[in-house]
Amino acid sequence: MNKFFKIAILAGVGFLSACGGGGGSSGSTSEEYSISLRAVKTQLPLNIASQPAVMGAYGAYTTTLYVEARKGSVLIPGGENVFGCNIAQGLDSGALYYLDGKSEHEDANKNPLAYRAITLGANSGGASFHFHAGNQVGTARVTCSVSDPRDGKNRSASVDIVVGGGASGKPASVRGVAQAPGVLGSSGNLSNLRNNVGVQVFMMDDSNQPVPNSSAVNLQVSIRPFGVSAEAKLISGNQSGGVLQIGTLGGIGSFSLSSGASSGIILLELTADRFDNIVSNGIQDPVTSFLAIDVVDGVGIAPLAFTAATITVQNTLPFATALQATGGVAPYTWSAVGALPPGLTLSSTGVISGTPLATPGAYNIVVTVTDAIGGRVTRNMTLTVTGALPLDPFVFAVNGCSANVNTSCVLPNAIKNSPYLYSFSASGGDPAASISWNFQLLPAWLASATTGNTGFIRGTPLTCGTNTFLVTATRGTSVITRQVSVEVVGDAAAVPPVTCP
Repeated sequence: MNKFFKIAILAGVGFLSACGGGGGSSGSTSEEYSISLRAVKTQLPLNIASQPAVMGAYGAYTTTLYVEARKGSVLIPGGENVFGCNIAQGLDSGALYYLDGKSEHEDANKNPLAYRAITLGANSGGASFHFHAGNQVGTARVTCSVSDPRDGKNRSASVDIVVGGGASGKPASVRGVAQAPGVLGSSGNLSNLRNNVGVQVFMMDDSNQPVPNSSAVNLQVSIRPFGVSAEAKLISGNQSGGVLQIGTLGGIGSFSLSSGASSGIILLELTADRFDNIVSNGIQDPVTSFLAIDVVDGVGIAPLAFTAATITVQNTLPFATALQATGGVAPYTWSAVGALPPGLTLSSTGVISGTPLATPGAYNIVVTVTDAIGGRVTRNMTLTVTGALPLDPFVFAVNGCSANVNTSCVLPNAIKNSPYLYSFSASGGDPAASISWNFQLLPAWLASATTGNTGFIRGTPLTCGTNTFLVTATRGTSVITRQVSVEVVGDAAAVPPVTCP
């Protein structure tokens, strides 16, 4: 949808007409004007998908506002340009709309236009308009006013509309961006390229809003040992070296990066702590991303080149490496056709990272590198995954209960003099191994059996009471024992009734 945002200026008599006007008479009274304003919904969700303003059941991000004025207890006369309404605060959280279908309130594609202020006519003493949520959390205050033509005094009313809310305020993502052109010159380059570049890191919460400012440092930046990273240096205020801890302002952390004498890749690791949005007290729940920055000796005329490498990764172990290109004009943009092993991703800066959880073997992908002026090279690559996938844990629950061996898991009741059957099952562990069952301390009326990976008990109880025994499931090296109890009861509904003494 094309987006428009017009500013309407409220001064004296407005210049826009609204839905309704004319009609109605307030009668004759000398009492003062009064005005009221209400919103159907005073809390709206964040409109992160930029959905258009609409009314009705599908207008989840839109609310209708009703304004009304009276002279004493009598509605004011109708007319045009009677009410002036504007957003007094929270403009970034939403805008006002007419939604009256008039062409002057729509763009060429019939999309409704957004306003920070509007004028409305009065019909039967009132009018309606709309507020539509934006993509920033906040509280918008909408104020409407009416002028008493007898003395020129204004009367006003306001309503607050909360947009968003409920976010954790803790980091959910971190993303780094280097200052244009996004490439560093080596310290001795002959093309007069800067060897220091500004970097900003965007930290967003669960609702994709900037994390709140922290009283302590909440972003850690470190140089990973890769490429020419050993010659690089991070700088922020009085900090300088391979690791920085800085605070963010409005969800953005800023620092600079200096290169050394060699060309290649500098790989930065950006980390926030979701646990408490503080990194200076240790990182307990890391949120991490990587940023690769090219260091070049000059703007050369050599053709863009990329030598495909064979990369080996091990299941369950964190991994990060950066692909390298030469020639062309940096910075380079990377993409892949075909799925990387599960758990791994390729960033646009050429970083392959993640923790693989994939079936061992070779994965073939097609990687393309594009330079700053559109040069493109494509190569086939192979990523080889080694190490077995971790097995699912061996789990054995009895009737939904997984208590330890010292606490009984209760089975459904057995009925005296009636056949009883219950089956036990377990899951996880080594799928190549079968599950064996062992029953200990079974009462005399119960017998056990095994079919496949399922264990059974069956029998007919002749006396009432509680019976407790042990059940053990074994799969390979995994062994789980549960204490189990079953109570034998009577059945008053049986014919004849079954009773317990």
